[in-house]
Amino acid sequence: MDTEGHRRSDNFEDRGAGGGRRAAGGMLPALFGGLLRTLGLRGTLILVAVVGGIYFLAPDGIKQAIFGLFSGGDPTAGDPGRPTGSSVCAASPAFGKACDFSRVVLASTEDVWAASFAKGALPDYKRSASGYRNPTLVVFSGGVATGGCGNPSSAVGPFYCPADQKLYIDPSFYDTMARRLRAPGDFAQAYVIAHEVGHHVQNLLGANRVAVPGEDRNQTSVRLELQADCLAGVWGHTARASLSINDQDLREALVAAHNIGDDALGHRNEATFTHGSSQQRMRWFKRGFDGGDARRCDTFAALPDAL
Repeated sequence: MDTEGHRRSDNFEDRGAGGGRRAAGGMLPALFGGLLRTLGLRGTLILVAVVGGIYFLAPDGIKQAIFGLFSGGDPTAGDPGRPTGSSVCAASPAFGKACDFSRVVLASTEDVWAASFAKGALPDYKRSASGYRNPTLVVFSGGVATGGCGNPSSAVGPFYCPADQKLYIDPSFYDTMARRLRAPGDFAQAYVIAHEVGHHVQNLLGANRVAVPGEDRNQTSVRLELQADCLAGVWGHTARASLSINDQDLREALVAAHNIGDDALGHRNEATFTHGSSQQRMRWFKRGFDGGDARRCDTFAALPDAL
């Protein structure tokens, strides 16, 4: 797989590491002491009164900035829409490479799905999709605040939040794939991003609102996850020439799909499966990759024995 010279998506947030907030009052004692030495008590009290008046009359945004200056806090901390703390991508060369790679893959998915939506080559769930809306990819470290899906930690792995239409990934997951899940390779990593983008496609089409009569939540979840695998395969098929995706890359993705199947992860009772077995995940990814037609990814139309 070759990512050199390709467009990088701008729909990307480096959410930073940690909250970006120092201990309360971290700057105030030193600042107040310096003012006393420079202006004396009378001058300091006058200055404090002036600043207090400005703070009282200022808009909320200015108040947050003043509070952040004096308390040592970051006025953007806790806002899930803005980066906080240090840059994840700048934390290490490996993270920087992972961020750059992820932006290339995301840009490629944007091109593929914009064209598919324009042609209407999509499963039909009776919901009008006027066009493809690009999701945003958020990279974070340790934990993250989402716009409607809680505040999960990195332990949950990569995920898509339909409430804010954003994909979330801690770049350290790529190392987890290679070492703990024994699924190395750049196309294995690309498969993960494309799978989460597949959930975004489902959200736009309304597939995540489809229910099969007689099936429980776990069975519906399996259908959704297998469809996202298939949609990831459709992306791979369409991007094959532009990104020089070869047979070795395909093997990497299939190994990843196998190793994150519910049975490969230690689940024995099929009734508890939420993502599908290794064989199912491989089969549906390959279905999308071989055919390149998202309409063949309608897992909700498949009989249970055909999943």
